[in-house]
Amino acid sequence: MTDLLWQPSPERIERSNLGRFIKRIRQEVDGQVRDYVSLYDFSVKYPEKFWLAVWDYCGIRASGDRSRVLIDAGKMPGAQFFPDVTLNFAENLLRFRDDRIALAFRGESGIARDLSYADLHAQVSRLAKALRAEGVTAGDRVAGFMPNVPEAVVAMLAATSIGAVWSSCSPDFGVNGVVDRFGQIEPKVLFCADAYAYGGKSFECLTKVTSIVEQLPSVQKLVVVPYLNPSPDVTAVPRAVTLAQFTERHSAGAIEFVRLPWSHPIYILYSSGTTGIPKCIVHGAGGTLIQHLKELALHADVKREDRLFYYTTCGWMMWNWLVSGLATGATVCLFDGSPFHPDGNVLWNIVDELGISVFGTSAKYIAAIEKAGIKPAETHKLLNLKTVLSTGSPLAPESFDYVYRDIKSTVLLGSISGGTDIVSCFALAAPVLPVYRGELQTRGLGMKVEILDDDGKPVRETPGEFSCTAPFPSMPVGFWNDADGSKYRAAYFERFDNVWCHGDWATLTQHDGIIIHGRSDATLNPGGVRIGTAEIYRQVERVEEVLESLAIGQDFDNDVRVVLFVRLREGVTLDEALQARIRKEIRDNTTPRHVPARIIQVPDIPRTLSGKIVELAVRNIVHGRPVKNTDALANPKALEFFRNLPELAN
Repeated sequence: MTDLLWQPSPERIERSNLGRFIKRIRQEVDGQVRDYVSLYDFSVKYPEKFWLAVWDYCGIRASGDRSRVLIDAGKMPGAQFFPDVTLNFAENLLRFRDDRIALAFRGESGIARDLSYADLHAQVSRLAKALRAEGVTAGDRVAGFMPNVPEAVVAMLAATSIGAVWSSCSPDFGVNGVVDRFGQIEPKVLFCADAYAYGGKSFECLTKVTSIVEQLPSVQKLVVVPYLNPSPDVTAVPRAVTLAQFTERHSAGAIEFVRLPWSHPIYILYSSGTTGIPKCIVHGAGGTLIQHLKELALHADVKREDRLFYYTTCGWMMWNWLVSGLATGATVCLFDGSPFHPDGNVLWNIVDELGISVFGTSAKYIAAIEKAGIKPAETHKLLNLKTVLSTGSPLAPESFDYVYRDIKSTVLLGSISGGTDIVSCFALAAPVLPVYRGELQTRGLGMKVEILDDDGKPVRETPGEFSCTAPFPSMPVGFWNDADGSKYRAAYFERFDNVWCHGDWATLTQHDGIIIHGRSDATLNPGGVRIGTAEIYRQVERVEEVLESLAIGQDFDNDVRVVLFVRLREGVTLDEALQARIRKEIRDNTTPRHVPARIIQVPDIPRTLSGKIVELAVRNIVHGRPVKNTDALANPKALEFFRNLPELAN
């Protein structure tokens, strides 16, 4: 029996947006809906009624006929939501125009700025006029090579207000990584900052962006945002102006929002690119908006009085998700810099300073602060904190214990999962449900998530392929430069007909929760038994000496053997005794098949710029295969250690 860690009080359920939504559905739509389980069943059985109810509850602004909610529902891909509706994404995020704080920004370098909703509207209006004057129109691409500063949000809103498509990378990307992405989509305008700060150091951006612009002939204008230097010299940078120069001829006023078809593109996001050139994933305005509003308002329980934070960069889809919080009228809190400079209390200091109520981060960060001995419950007030969200990788059961023991015992801990592919989530938190140790609380409303066995049959309490068997609004519009849709279909729909296979190996639990075992495409297969890598990591990283680990399956002797790489605390060496303890921890808590045949100490674990470890890239290196796009990695040099390892030769 899984441990129950948290139970919402009747008062919290009553006050929650989700509790109110259930009551409204019961009174106005379906009298059988009385709790989350019956609401979920309603949402997947009657998607047309459900998504109309979400629209009404969240107050989406749009034009046209809503009577056709979903057409071609039997086609994945091919289904369409609200085909007769037009709307503007930015208009919905800028529905408020008052003195309430819209964006509260804190930077590692000590910079602090707050923008009210009125200020934000004014800045977007000026920048939208400047983009129009530059010739940007609906469908053009506008890109950001930006730190997580307010100007990135302003630029996105200005671009999408005219119907342009926004795409962004964080400034720690290498030149080739940026060109591999933006070179495919050919932006007309590119935004960048003069520099950014991380880990106590400043990193100048203009030299790098000069090389980028030289390889992007589509860029008519490079707009440089002053960040660390209030007056950067851009005279040597081709096609560059400062933000002040770009907007100086334009005054604030009304914004001319261009309403376009529901599926008109607003975002282009990118696959990690570790197995080839990154795929450009195109997301539509209406689907992204209604999905984000459902998740923020109903699942994360974000209200106007909340202060919403997610530790992210502009290169991770959680940035897009976070910024949609503006549509709820909440204060969106931004941070740029290292979460460990000068120490691991940085983010918790901001939680106290800004009164953050919904705090989001990665599973890796939670594991890291536990290892570092950080105990916010003892050092911080955390007065308003009601929800902690985690994503990026499976949250270990021990991390659940840590949050409730050492952060705050009364928070809703929501381990959530989705991805860049859907710019949203399949599995989410719910403020009306209990939290069980090691489980994602629930499947997202309107998302017909099922775990399928090898024959495509739904299973429960048995690991299988994490899938979605019915259309949902935030399915990508398609991939860029994929006219016949073949790359799109190959990415998600080849395993089972008319089913989205997400590439995760997961279990649907007795509580209707989800346990994610790891990526199914990196699933280990010793002796033909499928093992999720996360099952191994959960045990290994309980060992005090281990900071992090990575497991692969190595082809060996006509089978697959499990190889485990570990990064250890400074000064610790992997001797036979430590190897024996690691193996025992794995064997005692999983099965003998999980126990690695080889354990190897490494100086670093390679990961993407968004922090995900790259099992497939390491597996390719070990097998002598090329890794085609190392610019997608935060630490590409770390891969070299894995090449031609003598320990793996026999």
